[in-house]
Amino acid sequence: MAESAGVYCPMPSEQDNVEQAKGNPALNSSTFIPPAPLMSPSIIIEFCDRCRWLHRATWVSTELFLTFPPPVLKAISIIPLNSEETGGRFRVWLNLEGSPPQLMWDRKIEGGFPELKGLKQRIRDYVQPGKSLGHSDKKSE
Repeated sequence: MAESAGVYCPMPSEQDNVEQAKGNPALNSSTFIPPAPLMSPSIIIEFCDRCRWLHRATWVSTELFLTFPPPVLKAISIIPLNSEETGGRFRVWLNLEGSPPQLMWDRKIEGGFPELKGLKQRIRDYVQPGKSLGHSDKKSE
């Protein structure tokens, strides 16, 4: 049982959940179909977890989904990395059907984090050539 701000909220027991799942095909895990690995087109964001870049990675993923909603992008994967070899890494990959993932951004090669305008333009050129990105397409003066 859980109580929150004086509100009683009965929590079902694990046994109750199991019994409920048996009678409901929608809750039968043997019928679940896992997502296809690397759906296409999709984005993969790798980031250094030791550098605490989770918030930046989730912000970039949110912005990309807002600009390229499904079905344009079918998935965005965020992969935290925590080893000596991956220290300082922030990479954005684009996965397209029939080809290996394309590197869209690497923090070390580019000399910093992506400006979303430029990253969106690069991705757009692959997934929706010709699509206007509104203010992100305007030239800076």
